[in-house]
Amino acid sequence: MRRIGLIGTGHIAAPIVRLLASKGHDIYVTERNAQVSSALQAELGISVAPPQDVIDASDIVFLCLRPQVAADILTPLTFRADQQIVSVMAAVPRSQLLTLCAPASDFVQTIPLGFLQTGGCPLAAYGNDRLLTELFEPENPVVKVADEAALNAHFAICAMIPGILDLMATGTEWLADQTGNKDKAEFYITQLMSGFLATMHKGQAGRLAAERDALATDGTLSLQMTDTLQSEGAHDALRVALTAIGKRLET
Repeated sequence: MRRIGLIGTGHIAAPIVRLLASKGHDIYVTERNAQVSSALQAELGISVAPPQDVIDASDIVFLCLRPQVAADILTPLTFRADQQIVSVMAAVPRSQLLTLCAPASDFVQTIPLGFLQTGGCPLAAYGNDRLLTELFEPENPVVKVADEAALNAHFAICAMIPGILDLMATGTEWLADQTGNKDKAEFYITQLMSGFLATMHKGQAGRLAAERDALATDGTLSLQMTDTLQSEGAHDALRVALTAIGKRLET
């Protein structure tokens, strides 16, 4: 059992809290966001306290702040040299974390998403990946990356999720226009995608392309779809978006 504190309690922190609490850890969270922290306290019986009290009570500290407010909130706080730090803040580099959390020096930066709570969320990890393995596996696989550039690239890929959902929403609108039933259209599309991905073998390079090619054979509707997306620039638009997001994370 570990004593774990979270600075910042919002949509990223809440599933982390629920998973770690289910594993029996002692959890301390800040009042920011008050609505979320009070709900977690009522649900799980965790401790809610000011940021310095959370840090003082914790062996492991998660930094779950919005990057633009991180310096203002963390600068007045005092950390200990023996504390382990987990940052889930995009675009806050390790060099800045070392200054903000000094004298603590045991860091890992990662990218959790909300479904971490139920498992299956890959966690890209730069730094002490063993800490994440201890806390989140076997439910959520930890993927060690070599440097912050690789971590930022994984952050950018996470932005594909709302992009893909946006495309699925467009497909839902089209299907609903054809059938007149929005609810069934959305159910069909989400079930279609989730069912296919659930049965697809994961972890082998080239698997996505192989699955695509197995469906998009000569003369099929699937090939018409992939060819049209390619010719209409969908893939170029994706690369432009990922590159722009990557550059944003570098600044």
